[in-house]
Formats: sequence, C-alpha cells, structure tokens
Amino acid sequence: MKILKKILIWFVAIFAVLIALLYLFKVDYLITAVRKIYFNGHVTAFLDDYKEFENRTIPKSHTPQPWPLSNGYNKVKPTETLEQWHKDLGTIAFLVVKNDSLWSESYYDGYDKDSKSNSFSMAKSVVSAALGKAISQGKIKSLDQLVSDFYPQFKQGKSATMTVGDLSSMASGLDWDESYYSPFSITTRAYFDEHLDAVILSQKGIEAPGKSYKYLSGNTQLLAMVIEKATGKSLADYVWENFWQPMGAENPALWQTDRKGGVVKAYCCIASNARDFARFGKLYEHYGNWNGQQILDSAFVAKSIVPRFADSPQYGYGFWLSEYQGKKVFYMRGHLGQYVIVIPQDKLIIVRLGAMKSRSGKPHSDDYYVWIDEAYKMLGTAK
Repeated sequence: MKILKKILIWFVAIFAVLIALLYLFKVDYLITAVRKIYFNGHVTAFLDDYKEFENRTIPKSHTPQPWPLSNGYNKVKPTETLEQWHKDLGTIAFLVVKNDSLWSESYYDGYDKDSKSNSFSMAKSVVSAALGKAISQGKIKSLDQLVSDFYPQFKQGKSATMTVGDLSSMASGLDWDESYYSPFSITTRAYFDEHLDAVILSQKGIEAPGKSYKYLSGNTQLLAMVIEKATGKSLADYVWENFWQPMGAENPALWQTDRKGGVVKAYCCIASNARDFARFGKLYEHYGNWNGQQILDSAFVAKSIVPRFADSPQYGYGFWLSEYQGKKVFYMRGHLGQYVIVIPQDKLIIVRLGAMKSRSGKPHSDDYYVWIDEAYKMLGTAK
C-alpha cells in the first residue's frame, strides 16, 4: 500500500507540474485540446467536434425552401469507384444538384439529410459572402478599405496598408503558421484558445499585404471581426439575416465559439448539412440571385470567382478555383475533404462531406477530381 501511495503522490505531483508548465509557457489551450480532441481518439478537429464546444445558433429560415427533386432523382446508383472512395475516405454525404434540382444524394455511417457536421474552412466562403453583403449595404466602403479603420492596432508597420480585400483573398502578409496537426501552431491555438480575438489581434505583418497569395486562417477570423464591427451584429446573426433566412435553409446550423458568449470561429466551424451548404453554391452559380431576389451583388460574386493573382490561379476571394476538362470550376473547401463544387457551364453542384480526404495533389487534392469525374459518369448513364 505504501508503494502504491508513493506512486500516486508522484503521479499527482508530475501532473501538477505539467499543468503549471502549460500555463507558464502560455500553452494552456492544450488542456482543452486534450480533453475535446485527443481523448476522443482524434489528432485533429473532427466532423462532430462541434458537440464538444460552445456554439451560436443560426436558426432555420422562417420560410424554408426544400430543394426541388429532378425527374431522375436517385435513379442512378453511385459508381463502384465512387462507392470505394466513399468507403476509403469516410464519406458521410454526397449530393448532386443539376439545373437547380436535387438529382442524387447518398448518406453513410448513420448520417442523413438533416445531420450536422463541421464545415471547417468552407466557412471562409460564407464569411467572404458576408463581406460582400456588408459592402453592398455601405457598412464597409469597398474591398480597399483599410483594416486599421476598424482595428487601429494595424496602423503601424507592414500591416498599415492591409485591406479587407487582402484578408478575403489571402494576401494579408500576417505572421501565421497554417498547421493543423502541430499542437503548438497558431492555428491550433486559435481552435482551442478561449480568447480568440486577442490571439488574432496579436498578429504582426511580416510581408507587404496585397502582393501575393498565402492561405492563412487568421485572415478570415480578422475579417469576421471587421464585419462584426462594421455591422454592429454578431456574424451568426448577420449570416442568418442575409443568407440563411432568404435562401430558405431547412435546418438550423451551429457556429462554434471560443467560449460561452464569445466570438465565432469564423475561419472554420459552421455545423450544417449537405443540402443547406449547397445553397451557397447555387447562390454563387447565379451571381448572387436567389430565385429572383438579388441578395448578393453580382459584381462582387464575379470578382470572387476569378483569381486575384496571376501566379496563384487557385484562389479568388473566399473561393477555390480550377479549370478541369476545359470547364471553369469554383468551390468551397474544408479540412478533411468538405466540398461544395460548382461547375456553372453545366449547371452542376456537387457536395461531398466526410472524415478524410486524399492528402496527395496540390493545390487541388486527388479526391476533388474523383468527386467530379464520378458525378459526370453517373449523369452520363442517366436516361
């Protein structure tokens, strides 16, 4: 018994020292990471982790608008190749919208059309849409308005010329480590720290803004903070009022916050479903027009889905871009392979949600091409 007691005392002492060191070196956010992620058997954020955090609710629309079903709805089965990729990468939802009608949808692993899952960085496209709305309402002057107009902390140094457009197009020049698996990266801190606004405002400019593309999640978080200051509304409320409500979202969504009553993790974490995520694809496919109502400026949409920088053709303002099989494509993308892919030429929207993605292929991962290729094969067999 004495030996066991000594072991227990040593264990408690070592644990106490470790906790003290975490606070001493200001990495105490790792306690939250261990509790919410690693103890759940994961090494990074996961699809259902919104249940582990505080959230703001984005209510469903007062006037829900179900997707029309096409005449060929679910008459064509997924290809064998597609099903194998779904199995290998843990797909939970795969949806195809053709000509603004739901043509095919499949769900896996206990998920269904109403199931929520984390959008991860697809939320960046939503934040960029909110920027466009704030500009059209005169809350923000233009893409060229200085960030320092809202946060004077950025008046000095390289960030003095940083604009809201630079944030949306990933050209801020801020010091940021976009690492999802390192426990000590700023991205990990942002995910678990309970004072996210302070984390963001501590960032310094290390490169001239507006000159080149570099994907940084901190850009979107700072942009969201600007939008909230400019509009005087929480971002979740602003998105509900200007998008979720008029687009007829059928389900409420949840947006993770850094703490109870805190700020939303704008660069990532809207938990919703495939059908409602697809609405943003339709909105941008129609240049901001939703069933006859212009809810987002068409010029802003047009600018968003073309490259800002010639040497970085993969990104516009909040959207990923590519040209595949001679067709222009733009899409929303999130960690672990969340996609809303839009091919305007064929009036096609493909949504894929899942637990993993192919890690090969840059700037577009291999699975991205598979979702497109196999959707076209399915459409090609339709009669």
